[in-house]
Amino acid sequence: MSATTDILTPAAGLHALGSEATALMRLLDDTFESWGVEAGADAVTMPPLLPAADLARLDYYENFPHQAVVAAPLDLERTSSSPFCCDTGCFPCDALLPAALGLPSAACYAVYLENRNRRLPGDTLVTVCSWCFRQEARYEGLRRQLSFRMREIVAIGSKEHADEHLRTFTERITAFAAALDLPLRREAACDPFYDKGGAKAVLQRLVPVKHEFLFEDLAIASVNTHRNFFGDRCSITLESTGGPAFTSCVAFGLERWLSALVRRHGGWDEAATAVVRARSVH
Repeated sequence: MSATTDILTPAAGLHALGSEATALMRLLDDTFESWGVEAGADAVTMPPLLPAADLARLDYYENFPHQAVVAAPLDLERTSSSPFCCDTGCFPCDALLPAALGLPSAACYAVYLENRNRRLPGDTLVTVCSWCFRQEARYEGLRRQLSFRMREIVAIGSKEHADEHLRTFTERITAFAAALDLPLRREAACDPFYDKGGAKAVLQRLVPVKHEFLFEDLAIASVNTHRNFFGDRCSITLESTGGPAFTSCVAFGLERWLSALVRRHGGWDEAATAVVRARSVH
């Protein structure tokens, strides 16, 4: 199939991948997962849904209301009087029970929640690939989707451990992109929900907490430090200090990598060949 026809049944930010696209996705994810495992990360699996109450405790709905997607089961006592509407393609709100489940926009939230109320004996790394969900003003092919897969490598421990994690993987992403002949630029990013004149935005400009790696105008990877925010909110503490753990993460938007590689190399076969070649020298 061509690079265009191997992306199947697009609808409202939802895409199925054909065999060639799926093979390239697996090759990329295997590459990024292996980086984490080689660094000592435990490979884990996390659920794609999380309790909305847990995400709310992490300020998720305060910070990212424009991206938030929630899920609710049907209220079986009301569906007969409020049935599915074929004209709108929706169940009416009064046919639903309260939305107590959240669909997170990043894979790392589940890692922090899984480690809450734990005292860690030392520094740790975890790698996870999860479905993520973001409401967007518009959707665009594999570049911007409602649901997508994100591979993350997450560091939990001392400040030095979290900082070194980002330094190491910044170098690794840069070298891999060069081997792929994929020109990326690294830019500091402020979270879009902050008022540009607010104190948090000023702090982020002085000491950036997020750097993105962009191909053209598309961010396909990022390195993020959270300081001790998640350690404090999730009560993740360190035996060595008794204080909250520091965290950082490296994230790869897999579908966005597909989009960038096919655009750069012209097709699925050419993109896969580039990845295999880059893996052999990187």
